[in-house]
Amino acid sequence: QVQLVESGGGLVQAGGSLRLSCAASGRAFSTYTMGWFRQAPGKEREFVAAVSWSSVNTYSTDSVKGRFTISRDNAKNTVYLQMNSLKPEDTAVYYCAAGQVPSLTLATTTAPYAYWGQGTQVTITS
Repeated sequence: QVQLVESGGGLVQAGGSLRLSCAASGRAFSTYTMGWFRQAPGKEREFVAAVSWSSVNTYSTDSVKGRFTISRDNAKNTVYLQMNSLKPEDTAVYYCAAGQVPSLTLATTTAPYAYWGQGTQVTITS
């Protein structure tokens, strides 16, 4: 069992930055692929980025490439999402998730993730 708690959301102007954190408790955090997803009002939850258990591999959706960076610190049981050059269309509730995913190519849907945080609101004003 893994419990996930996100933090770091807030209200910022377009062009600004935020760093989201997701603290995990429970066993075997370092064995899980970690992902970030987001959900805007009236829209489906969508994949943002994922990082393998070893941090060797990362993958992000095209709309955030070059702006968002996912990382993890297994010693601290924490995964991060550094978000730069934020745009109004990045406004959403951001969720972190943990799962046993054999490949990051399979990490872009919600299905492989067994554990989810409660979400943190990110609002970008123009």
